[in-house]
Amino acid sequence: MALLAVIWLIAVLGLACMAALRVVSFDMDVAAAKIHGFEAKQLAEMGVAVASNPAVKPSDPILHHTEEGGEGYDVKITSEGARFNINAIILRDDKALLRKMFTDWGLEMEEAQDVSDALSDWIDGDDEVALNGAEKDWYLEQGRINQPFNHPFYSLDEVRLVRGMDRVEAVKPDWRNWFTIWSGGALDLNEASAELIAAAAEVPVETADQVVERVRGSDGIRYTDDDVPFQNASEALALLGVDSNGRPDIVQRFTVNDSTVRIESIGHGEGSTRKISLILRNRTGRPAILERSEEVIP
Repeated sequence: MALLAVIWLIAVLGLACMAALRVVSFDMDVAAAKIHGFEAKQLAEMGVAVASNPAVKPSDPILHHTEEGGEGYDVKITSEGARFNINAIILRDDKALLRKMFTDWGLEMEEAQDVSDALSDWIDGDDEVALNGAEKDWYLEQGRINQPFNHPFYSLDEVRLVRGMDRVEAVKPDWRNWFTIWSGGALDLNEASAELIAAAAEVPVETADQVVERVRGSDGIRYTDDDVPFQNASEALALLGVDSNGRPDIVQRFTVNDSTVRIESIGHGEGSTRKISLILRNRTGRPAILERSEEVIP
């Protein structure tokens, strides 16, 4: 009996030791992950600091740095003017542009009218319901109090709260890539994609491609020595075949050389990756940080 008791005691102690070793190993893994994550974040911060320098161009090789062991950072600088400023569109009452985008994405015209009016009702300062919009009563029926907020959107997350945006997201899951709240207001013809230019100019994408190709120059790559950016929007609109005098509603949708940029820096540590996104206005003058976010990338 004493021998059996000793054997059982040894077995229990063995299990306890194994459990302790597993706990210690787990704690070491957690500590190592935190250290590597911190290193990746520091590398991402380094990338942000480099990209914030006004002397650094979006195509500069210094935006991509790799050390021995694979650690380093990759940074991308893009213009925030390459996206539609949703607040600016609504404040200038350009519902026609919203309806066109929504119908192109797959909504019926009636649905597009409902969503565009609901967006307008969300940011206006009154409780008067637009023809197909939604004000306080509708949101109360859904159990949502203190909505709409009656001020311009503070983030794109807020846009998702508007009635009908769930239908937009169903047909266009990446709709966020089309919008911003931080640009100067109009779409930058030197930075926007052909798809967005076509939507705003009401022309085929093939026609809008002419603008993009002209800006990129003969090598077809943006931010190289042979780029030919437009100095004014009227020159690009003429290339698109838009009558500036006959279509002032289209003219107000465009600009060139928006001063707001988006910096996305990804730091690579040992087994860890961190991303820092920064929206910066007047990078070449007196810079101002408009928004900053951090993200853990699996």
